[in-house]
Amino acid sequence: MEGVPYADQLTASGGVGPYTWSIHSGALPAGLTLTATGPQTATIDGTPTAAGTSTPIVRVSDSSGMYLDISNKWTVQPFVSGAVWAWGQGEYGSLGLFNGKPSRIADPTGANVLDQVTAVASNMAGGYALRSDGTVWAWGQGSAGELGNGTTPLYNSTPVQVSGLTRITAVAGGYAAGYALKSDGTIWAWGANPSGGLGDGTTVNRSTPVQVSGLSDVTAIAGGSGTGYALKTDGTVWAWGENRYGELGDGTTVNRSTPVRVGALTDISAIAGGPGTGYALKTDGTVWAWGLNKIGGLGNGTTTDSSTPVQVSGLTGIIGIAAGYGTGYAVSSDGTAWAWGSNSRGQLGNGTTANSSTPVQVSGLTGVTAVAGGEYVGYALKSDGTVWAWGDGWYGTLGAGTTAVNTTPIRVPGLPTVTTLSASGLIAFAVGVS
Repeated sequence: MEGVPYADQLTASGGVGPYTWSIHSGALPAGLTLTATGPQTATIDGTPTAAGTSTPIVRVSDSSGMYLDISNKWTVQPFVSGAVWAWGQGEYGSLGLFNGKPSRIADPTGANVLDQVTAVASNMAGGYALRSDGTVWAWGQGSAGELGNGTTPLYNSTPVQVSGLTRITAVAGGYAAGYALKSDGTIWAWGANPSGGLGDGTTVNRSTPVQVSGLSDVTAIAGGSGTGYALKTDGTVWAWGENRYGELGDGTTVNRSTPVRVGALTDISAIAGGPGTGYALKTDGTVWAWGLNKIGGLGNGTTTDSSTPVQVSGLTGIIGIAAGYGTGYAVSSDGTAWAWGSNSRGQLGNGTTANSSTPVQVSGLTGVTAVAGGEYVGYALKSDGTVWAWGDGWYGTLGAGTTAVNTTPIRVPGLPTVTTLSASGLIAFAVGVS
């Protein structure tokens, strides 16, 4: 019952469980009742009865008699397998933002939720979901074609299907673009393309997917800020698009509208991309980085940009990586999380706001299986399915109903068991199962 203050004192019965507290403007399920208990004096303002009645506002009083008003309307909804949950900035319909708490993304029919999702990705102002049937769905800002359905609306808060994509196995988001990997090893891209980030040999925006030129046998994809990345079955990494800081890793700072190989990297098992920076994880557990390094985001003990890959210092036994904004993140095989680079808002999670050009351990986390990075915020997914966040809570990016800075991790409440995590800018997404 996490997701609303004093939630441990509110219980639900009837209807269909298990339950999670979430914001919803519709009616309560038939037969559902709410009961308030606990050491504090607690009351419920309104009595939920059958479906079709108006949703009450829950008010909980503390021991001093002061009421805590939850001004949004709360109902109880059952978990749904493969549902997408979101929190952070919702300016362009990128998510439902209520008190900075996680909420569900609606499904294509406008019914309960977007379900049967196996992977999720985010761009700066929207999201992408891969469903179990191999189709891709998009929502949020669409003015540059980011929705991929042939339209260019300023925003769209209900998921729409990306046109023409089937047999998709992975999705990724760039600054204002989407990427999809097909089962045949080809990559497809759509959205903004000013620097060639769609990889089709042009700089023309596309509102429907086009194939990234010359790439096959791809096993993983990632997006940066106007840059795309691909990992091939032979362990090499390829990149295209914006290259102002050397983020293509080809030894130049020249933009490329078709893919080029990233340095001489081999034996790569995972890739990640952030604004101006690329990261690669080798099969030997080391991490490599290239591009922008003004605040130490390459993690090699310097603040000098590099247009070819350099090794991130001191990391071994790494099993996962992610990119933030001038910050890199890694998961070790022992379940600890590590971060390096910019830390002005506590996004390294080590209890300070001091930048670090070499990795530091994120405080207090164990059992970590995956990490993600946004703008001045970091996230970790633990083996128990919980999500933890640290850094700047601006726009609700910590998902905990606070806009304060937290320099050490706090749990994101109100989520089901999470299997997949993604973040970009001021948005975070999670896929949950019952």
